[in-house]
Amino acid sequence: MNPVDLITTKRDGGEHSADELRFLVRGMVDGSIPDYQLAAWAMAVYFRGMTDAEATQLTLAMAESGDTLDLHDAVPSGVLIVDKHSSGGVGDKTTLAVGPIVAACGLPVGKMSGRGLSFSGGTIDKLESIRGWSSELSEERFRRQLREIGLVVAGQTAELAPADKRLYALRDVTGTVPSLPLIAASIMSKKLAAGADAIVLDVKCGRGAFMENLDDARALARLMVAIGAGAGRKVTALITGMEQPLGNAVGNALEVREAIEALHGRAPADFQELVERVCAEMLLLGDPLCPNLEAANERVRTAITSGGAFEKLVAFVAAQGGDPAQIRHPERLPTAPVQRRLLAEKAGYIHKIDAREVGLAVVEMGGGRKKKGDSIDFGVGVVCAAKVGDRVEAGDTLCVIHAADVASAAVALDRLKAAWRVAEEPTNSLPVVLDRIGTS
Repeated sequence: MNPVDLITTKRDGGEHSADELRFLVRGMVDGSIPDYQLAAWAMAVYFRGMTDAEATQLTLAMAESGDTLDLHDAVPSGVLIVDKHSSGGVGDKTTLAVGPIVAACGLPVGKMSGRGLSFSGGTIDKLESIRGWSSELSEERFRRQLREIGLVVAGQTAELAPADKRLYALRDVTGTVPSLPLIAASIMSKKLAAGADAIVLDVKCGRGAFMENLDDARALARLMVAIGAGAGRKVTALITGMEQPLGNAVGNALEVREAIEALHGRAPADFQELVERVCAEMLLLGDPLCPNLEAANERVRTAITSGGAFEKLVAFVAAQGGDPAQIRHPERLPTAPVQRRLLAEKAGYIHKIDAREVGLAVVEMGGGRKKKGDSIDFGVGVVCAAKVGDRVEAGDTLCVIHAADVASAAVALDRLKAAWRVAEEPTNSLPVVLDRIGTS
């Protein structure tokens, strides 16, 4: 095969065969296809798109381009490996609460997670705010912890779907990141390579997400569900709102504290609702004792009220070298020395909180990375005191800024003044789940 033929086929709106896509992916991994040809092909895909069948075959080829995990020997016979994935958002600490709850319900959770990107925080960064916790696990240790604890979260390895790493690097510098089939293949290839039998996808939509438009979020969710079905997996996608931060806390250690609150059933209402819904959807896919949403919801509530979910988090943190005392006493987590309040200038109702601006303000304070390799200040962040739909009076606190010093607090305060919009007329609170897309 000739790479030029594949480029022209896609440029002219043609459809690739499975063999052509495997050839292309092999060329990504072994370097036999140069960057300029891969970039040209990616641009052709950006403009011409892919059929569901093409996207599925591309995903499978990428998943098989490196190591693949089969974790069934680490769980009881017949138990499905169920994973979740979020497309990323501001204040999205869902995995930190979902993992322990689902594991406490008896469904093992073994995850490969990533770090923050731009205004969106990463699960690994949040967990590393716990003293001693490490994401660096050998495959043998990953399996043993999954078997013994039922919950493990590790960093993604270079050997997992290496084709995606090369293709994403090219997309990042050629303006082709927004291609829906390439986004879907990137996400799903890593999930398939990590050994998931069933996957719950949380596709964020709004200013604080990479998919700002509901139609685009639906299209991405539908495509990923189709890819999962084509690959023989059970997949459900939830499209969830990200017009404002999820929960109240944005910032690594602050979000860990809020996740702990969710395990006691005391988190902010929007975050608690999403956590319990994602857990229920995972149980629906993987637990035969949960034939419907009502039964799944009951299992989730029992795991929380019994304390089992919280104890599962403690055991998980300790197993990966973290200090369990910081989970039992969250006030011992990293804190920022300076706090400043953003106050409402007038009475009224909150109509808007620009989630992206909140996320970028936290990054600017050192709570995220501006470039690869930057260190993170785990204690800094923003805690919302009022959300969309809430009534405030003049002088009420809109949010509390947690900063490393007075200067960075002042910069964040100036930036965040425009993120909240207060108007006289009442408005409704924002919905959490906007849509659900599944194979059934």
